[in-house]
Amino acid sequence: MKRKYSYIGLSIIILIFGIIIIPKIVETISSDEIVKSDRLNVKGAKKESDAALSYIEINGKKRKAPEFELINQEGDTITNKDYLGKVYVAEFFFTTCPTICPIMNQNLVEVQEEFQDKEDFGIASFSIDPKHDTPEVLKSYAKNYGIDHPHWNLLTGEKDAIYGLANGGFNIYAGEDSEVPGGFAHQGLFALVDKEGYIRSRQDDYGNPLIYYRGSVERNKSVVEGEEEPQIDILIEDIKKLL
Repeated sequence: MKRKYSYIGLSIIILIFGIIIIPKIVETISSDEIVKSDRLNVKGAKKESDAALSYIEINGKKRKAPEFELINQEGDTITNKDYLGKVYVAEFFFTTCPTICPIMNQNLVEVQEEFQDKEDFGIASFSIDPKHDTPEVLKSYAKNYGIDHPHWNLLTGEKDAIYGLANGGFNIYAGEDSEVPGGFAHQGLFALVDKEGYIRSRQDDYGNPLIYYRGSVERNKSVVEGEEEPQIDILIEDIKKLL
């Protein structure tokens, strides 16, 4: 008999739950008020354009951009220390690239124009074809593209050092590949580095760092569904935050 009353009591509790709670759940779903993730915290979150930038952390340690010492288009020695106190964008390219490099560097020229008068801004463009891309070649390339910001250095040096910077330092792939146009494969990504030398980025909807900015899509390109969208405007927004 006691067990029978227990079943009756449990049934009443379930019935009350269904009457009171379930309609509230349905109402919440229909009004789109569900919090997607604890890390997102939608109701209290700022707009993406206002959100603070993330640090890239490995084993709890903030990741810095790698050290380097290379030669620029003027024949001057440039090191990572020359960028301390500056917000800068890093890229990997080569002057004879027939595919994404022209788009990347045209995008960076537009970034340059946004910060032409900023002494605490710079760009570091690392050539992945240093055998061909001598300082003289880089200087001519800079002139052709209208690269004239005092802190935009087109850099060349030892191949192993540059590939180490790309693949091990920034983790932006670069490599020789005879089967691709131009003979070199690389990612059309930009890294953003703050004034203290730390790599910074936006977050996705779940609080994970996006790390890099897509540089190989034209800034004002109209895209159709499924195509990659340009990210130069958000890069400019984020540079302004760090400045």
